[in-house]
Amino acid sequence: MYKLKAAEWRPEHFKLDVVDRVATITLNRPERKNPLTFESYAELRDTFIKLQYAEDVRVVVITGAGGNFCSGGDVHDIIGPLTRMNMDGLLAFTRMTGNLVKEMRNCPQPIISAVDGICAGAGAIISMASDMRYATPEAKTAFLFVRVGLAGCDMGACSILPRIIGQGRASELLYTGRSMSAEEGRAWGYFNDIVPGEKVLAKAQEMALSLANGPAFAHSMTKKCLHQEWNQTIEQALETEAEAQAICMQTKDFERAYNAFVNKQVPKFEGN
Repeated sequence: MYKLKAAEWRPEHFKLDVVDRVATITLNRPERKNPLTFESYAELRDTFIKLQYAEDVRVVVITGAGGNFCSGGDVHDIIGPLTRMNMDGLLAFTRMTGNLVKEMRNCPQPIISAVDGICAGAGAIISMASDMRYATPEAKTAFLFVRVGLAGCDMGACSILPRIIGQGRASELLYTGRSMSAEEGRAWGYFNDIVPGEKVLAKAQEMALSLANGPAFAHSMTKKCLHQEWNQTIEQALETEAEAQAICMQTKDFERAYNAFVNKQVPKFEGN
């Protein structure tokens, strides 16, 4: 079986650390509020593809350096060149950025974003495409594409955002490009919690470690069903979940949990 160790990877355009089966990705251009470039988009996409085979990672945390999450596509490195591209080049770029979201959702590990400060454009999309989100009181999340003359339908925003916060609230954010405050985000169900700035990464990693110590295969099934059932009828969803749960019942973790319960012990999950 094809396996990789993420702890051995050395990305060029962001930091990647693996501790206790939790991989922390840090967007690391703090002097510019951690914007993305063509290269970092592609490397993030490729990283989430490889994570499908990473035997030492059960959960992923994404954060930004220097008090901000991500300011989106770099104005000089991306926006400028896009104004000079032909249609073929533009479509290749928008498909590539969309593929980042696709691979985040296909990645079997749960993804948790720790959001501080500016979280805008593609940065907001990365947080949106995560499974859970924690914010600082200073977090400002903006799907600001309309403010640069583009549609709000970018990188899956019109599909995913309404499912998180509702159609009306998503419509307001995508039509106006205004920032959603941390308090709004928590009240609307976008953020799972608000945590002081110096503790937000630790909070995300604490949750990640809790999940990493759980049944990894079962977590991957939960993520897969959460994603697939967006486009299913209730009858199809029930069959999807029946098949998924039956498969999980064949795992050693299910047997371990039963034996631990019988012996009044805490189960130790090993992910198989």
